[in-house]
Amino acid sequence: MRLNSTTASPPALMIALFLVAACSSIGRTVDPAKYNSMTCTELNSALGDVARDISQTAVTRGKVANTSVPRWLLGGSRVKTAVADRETARIERLKQQEAAIASARARRCTSPAQ
Repeated sequence: MRLNSTTASPPALMIALFLVAACSSIGRTVDPAKYNSMTCTELNSALGDVARDISQTAVTRGKVANTSVPRWLLGGSRVKTAVADRETARIERLKQQEAAIASARARRCTSPAQ
C-alpha cells in the first residue's frame, strides 16, 4: 500500500500564495468624499476595519518574506519578492484610506463619545 502525502509541494505553495496575494490586492481605491456622509460610529467602525486589514496584510507580508525558497525552484525568489512588494503596496493604500477616514472623523466627530 502506498500512502500519499497530504502536504503540498513547495512549488504548489508558492503558486497558491502568489494567487491569493494577487487577488487580495485587487479592488478599492481611496475616495475621501464617501467618508463625509458617514456617521461617527460608521467612521470608527471603518477605521477599525482598515486597521485590522493593515495588520493582516503585514502578517501575510512577513510570512512571505520569511518563506524559504529552495534553490532548485527557478524564479521562486522573484515570486517571493513580487508578492512581498504587492503586499507592501496594499499596506500603503490601506494607510492612505486610514488617513482619509481619520481626517473625516477629526472634522465631524469633535468628542470621543459621538
